[in-house]
Amino acid sequence: MGSFLADKVVAVTGAGRGIGRAVARAAAAEGARVVVNDLGVTVDGAAPTSEVAEAVVKEIGAAGGDAVAVADDIATMAGGRRVVDAALTSYGRLDGVVCVAGILRERMLFNMTEEEWDPVVATHLKGTFTVFRAASAVMREQRSGTLIGFTSGNHRGSVSQANYSAAKGGIVSLVRSAALGLHKYGVTANAVAPVARTRMSAGVPTELTEIGEPEDVAALVVYLLSDRARQAGVTGQVYTSAGPKIAVWAQPRELRAAYADGSWTPERIAEVLPGTVGVDPMPLLEQVRAMERAARRGERPNT
Repeated sequence: MGSFLADKVVAVTGAGRGIGRAVARAAAAEGARVVVNDLGVTVDGAAPTSEVAEAVVKEIGAAGGDAVAVADDIATMAGGRRVVDAALTSYGRLDGVVCVAGILRERMLFNMTEEEWDPVVATHLKGTFTVFRAASAVMREQRSGTLIGFTSGNHRGSVSQANYSAAKGGIVSLVRSAALGLHKYGVTANAVAPVARTRMSAGVPTELTEIGEPEDVAALVVYLLSDRARQAGVTGQVYTSAGPKIAVWAQPRELRAAYADGSWTPERIAEVLPGTVGVDPMPLLEQVRAMERAARRGERPNT
């Protein structure tokens, strides 16, 4: 057993499989007491079972750690609250939450149904909010704590996962808002965009050139939960973990501006905008075009 998270209490959602399970196990191995939350559903959100979370608790216990299971739906306010309450009831405090839980329902935007949109946004974005909401109130009183949300490179957009991309983009903004609003209470907030071999990544239609294992992601999360990260002032950041690579994403900022002498008109904008303000090139659009060219040649594209 390590001591990187000694005496800390950490709650992890989506902790029954994949990255969430790796995070829960790694946190426990570094001395944290862990709340293992997982509704136990399939990739598309169906067939819940409490056995998934309980199995991870048994794994942690067998390795000498301390954990409790909460098989609850964090897409509800009550579910998010119960995850936090489990930490307080079992261990008397809460030092970090890691929101990994998510599902996929893939469809092109023009064919997507409400039943495909709502559960994905609810699980990823609202599920992060419900846990952050309950945890931040506790951490504000403690004057310490760490919130970690899970986003994706797809927060930039995607071809056939508008629901997932919208939710992941929302998580980035939620994390930045948490960092801004809670810093004076000693609470930090960061996001992780993992690239790892999991149930969800198995269906990616391209060959990923940079990818790691869930344990690679877990190492980064353990660091972000630690006092070392807090002392370094790490907050409001989005990090990618992809095997041997760790990267930080840029903060949003304006690139160029133009100012009107008086009021803008559509005609004046048409004259000024293309040459002065211009556009910010969209790398993903070029990747999509490359994928289309590869598909026409009968090849599987790399990304």
